[in-house]
Amino acid sequence: MSLAALLDSLPVPIIQAPMVGASLDALTLAVSRAGGLGTYAIATLSPAEIGPAIAAVKAVTTAPFGVNLLMAPKAEPDAAVVDAALARLAPWYAALGAPLPAAPNQFAQDFDAQLAAVVEAAPPMASFTFSILTPAQVDALHAAGTFVVGTATTVAEARAWAAVGADGICAQGFEAGGHRGHFLAETEASLVGTMALVATIRAAVELPVIAAGGIMDGRGVAAALALGASAAQMGTAFLLADEAVTSKPWRRAAETAGDDPTRLTRAFTGRHARGLENRFMREMKGVQDEVPAYPVQNRLTQPLRAAAAAAEDPEMLSLWAGQAVSLARPGAAGGLMRRWWAEAQQAAADLSARTAGRGRY
Repeated sequence: MSLAALLDSLPVPIIQAPMVGASLDALTLAVSRAGGLGTYAIATLSPAEIGPAIAAVKAVTTAPFGVNLLMAPKAEPDAAVVDAALARLAPWYAALGAPLPAAPNQFAQDFDAQLAAVVEAAPPMASFTFSILTPAQVDALHAAGTFVVGTATTVAEARAWAAVGADGICAQGFEAGGHRGHFLAETEASLVGTMALVATIRAAVELPVIAAGGIMDGRGVAAALALGASAAQMGTAFLLADEAVTSKPWRRAAETAGDDPTRLTRAFTGRHARGLENRFMREMKGVQDEVPAYPVQNRLTQPLRAAAAAAEDPEMLSLWAGQAVSLARPGAAGGLMRRWWAEAQQAAADLSARTAGRGRY
């Protein structure tokens, strides 16, 4: 079976986006059992933890699911860079009454070791963000029986993934919440909207395309499928799901989000990401270009964000969310899936009825 055939076989062509900090195995299982494809965000797991985590999902379902890794570059920053970054963060730690952390010895998990663990565990699908695999790495995943999906924010990135042998493309539009997945061009050159991105990637590569970014209900699912996407990926739409592990302040911020609440920032992690604007984002905006690149800044703010979550303070927490977050609704993931698919079917029927009687020009 090809990835295209797998996606076509899904009763509900919805993929749950991997969201570090908001989605674990419970959400993955709920989505897959409801007829979609859940994705386990395993980027923060150690190589030793990845195999058991994937095995635990396989042990309780035969439904297809995926895992996602963030391809963090190896970081060996100068001590002066780390010291300057910590000094910049010191007032924020003090405001929470949290100690300023010492300079860490490691800034991210070893990606090569994580990848080896994924190959050994052989999940049905694995997606990758922030960079691109080598053909040999793709071959290793294929040999294990794992389909490979690459995140692309431009047509050039989609072509690059096709060239290394990927099975599908996740087209991440500008509207998407969380980190930007660009890897060939700078952020500003990679801010393409979901509709334009899906259409242009579909025209450029002979691979199934997964539409991601700004899809919050069945109308969005129907629109993605109408553009030729094989499935719609939804992340922010699941933030309020019962099975999500969204923190209390993050959940409350999503529940009360206004009409245009999100901004791009690199202040939290050193890589541009979209989230609900808060005081940290506003006050760090003037110096965000000075913070060290991901994963260094990400590691240095991890204790800060943990302390903010514990204090239920949303002003110093990364509240990742897409542009249409105000449409998020609570409920069990399975119920949300059924509602969205019914909405998509109704939207398709309404459009068919509207266009059927129109004459040709």
